[in-house]
Amino acid sequence: MLEQLQLLDTRLLLLANGHHTPFWDAVMWWASQRVTWVPSYAALLVVLGRSFGRRAWVLVPLIAVLILASDQLASGLLKPWVLRLRPSHEPGLASQLHLLHGYRGGLYGFVSSHAANAFALAFYLLFTARHRLPWLAWVLLPWATLVAYSRLYLGVHYPSDVLVPLLLSLPLAYGTSRLYAGAVARWFPILPTRSAVET
Repeated sequence: MLEQLQLLDTRLLLLANGHHTPFWDAVMWWASQRVTWVPSYAALLVVLGRSFGRRAWVLVPLIAVLILASDQLASGLLKPWVLRLRPSHEPGLASQLHLLHGYRGGLYGFVSSHAANAFALAFYLLFTARHRLPWLAWVLLPWATLVAYSRLYLGVHYPSDVLVPLLLSLPLAYGTSRLYAGAVARWFPILPTRSAVET
């Protein structure tokens, strides 16, 4: 069973990695570079600050907590525990891959911290901001999917390396959203309107 799953994982990886064009090389390389996320995330913080006002002082720090937890789960716990070689380091497979700019990533790849962090953020803001910013999920979920797929395209992760963190990010994001809801209810209670007080 495990051998069949590994075979499927490898076939899907080779399919994603085997269709290269200069345009998509540039797009996928850009999507995988964390430094290129900075302007987008800076703009996101501005949007959140304007939409949530004082509540952003709770919402935004919890994003940092969530990303730290997600990153530590992926890179600090699962990678050194599972010790699964990245395809770009797998003997007999690495030579079949198109490795852009010679990029191979670290030695172990299960699970992808890129995918874990991107999906954790997307789901967290889906849970917390969907009423104020309903369009945000339509931006962040495709973005997280692009980041995850770029890791396959570049040959540094198997499909399961990005699928598992997608699933793990859901409870992490939901739990953090409940922390946000509890903190807001405690520190920023909704005051009754004047008419409600008078009745």
